[in-house]
Amino acid sequence: MTFQKHEKEVSAFVQARKIREKITFTRRDVEVEGAIFKILENSCIVEISQEDAKKIGAASTLTVVSHKNYQVADGSTL
Repeated sequence: MTFQKHEKEVSAFVQARKIREKITFTRRDVEVEGAIFKILENSCIVEISQEDAKKIGAASTLTVVSHKNYQVADGSTL
């Protein structure tokens, strides 16, 4: 049995995102700034500083953030 591929509409907000674009998000009550590393369908992989990774308890400097949970930072790209 095979399933037909279902095309999902991508929002204008997601289409406008770019690699290395600066974003901000809150995790564990800590305001974090990072740069988009890779854009996925429902989220993006964000590169954050080692200091911020320690503050939020992340295992590495790469973390996944839903498109619903971040804002584009002033200055746009790193």
